Amino acid sequence: MRSTSLVPRLAALAVFPAAAALLVTSTAAAQVRDFPTKPIELVVPFQPGGGTDALARAFADATRKHMPQSMIIVNKPGATGVIGWQDVINARPDGYRLAVITVEMTTLSHMGLAKFTYEDMTPIARLNADPAAITVRADAPWNTAEEFLAAAKKGNGKISVGNAGNGSIWHLAASALEDRTGVQFNHTPFQGAGPAVLALLGGHIDAVTVSPAEVTTCVQAGKLKTLAVTADQRIKGFEQVPTLKERNIDLSIGTWRGLAAPKNTPPEIVTYLKNLSQQASAEPAFRELLDKQNLGFAYADDVTFKAYMAKDSAYFKTLIAKLKIKN
Repeated sequence: MRSTSLVPRLAALAVFPAAAALLVTSTAAAQVRDFPTKPIELVVPFQPGGGTDALARAFADATRKHMPQSMIIVNKPGATGVIGWQDVINARPDGYRLAVITVEMTTLSHMGLAKFTYEDMTPIARLNADPAAITVRADAPWNTAEEFLAAAKKGNGKISVGNAGNGSIWHLAASALEDRTGVQFNHTPFQGAGPAVLALLGGHIDAVTVSPAEVTTCVQAGKLKTLAVTADQRIKGFEQVPTLKERNIDLSIGTWRGLAAPKNTPPEIVTYLKNLSQQASAEPAFRELLDKQNLGFAYADDVTFKAYMAKDSAYFKTLIAKLKIKN
């Protein structure tokens, strides 16, 4: 009798795990279907005031028409983006904490500055691409890239060039310029392009090699002047500024900015975020703000974006090894 009574009990125990699994799956599906039910945090791994921060805030504003929740900007600067990006990589992959990623995601690991790579996040979309711009104070004695480089060569490391941190694309841009021209700079790192520009305005450094977007306001106000851009052709808003290639210096280097989520974020949520990004980036107000800030619009979907990252990672791995830039 005792052995017979065990049969229904064992059957019930066998069914319970399956029922529990079904309940968990149903709950997860409901969470994905109802996403988002609370504000989404967008982590900017740099200080406020730079091009990345400006892009993030413009994008967050543009999403308001297209989702029931708000997008909140969270600045987490430090270590050339490592602190903010590691925070998102470690976050729960539920779509509620995203990151603005930049080209440094493809450079830092090659310099020994980060243990993660671009493959540790799920790309959503690329929104922007910009070259570096060699910019000095308006009262600086140099009016051309040639004059600036001649002074740098004569100064033998005394000309200080600010960047967004060791290993940042703006650090690599100045280093690549050294390699192309044989000059030597005193590289000065900051926690983002914004603080670097403030230091230039204050006369604490001689130049910056950040994007045009990060110096636009000060150039328009007559406080700074841009001597050259590292692009294949002149860019909108800086039509009077020559490229380095026009000055017979074969260098084209710059950044991109886009959105990414933690790895293993559910595909349905990634699809929602991809659609949201496409809709928000098409908003006239978003495009107008990018134009006003001289941020180059360069939308790419997740597949194309990942291919760009793979290509850049290979390029910068070679460049960093050639320039012998290490932590």
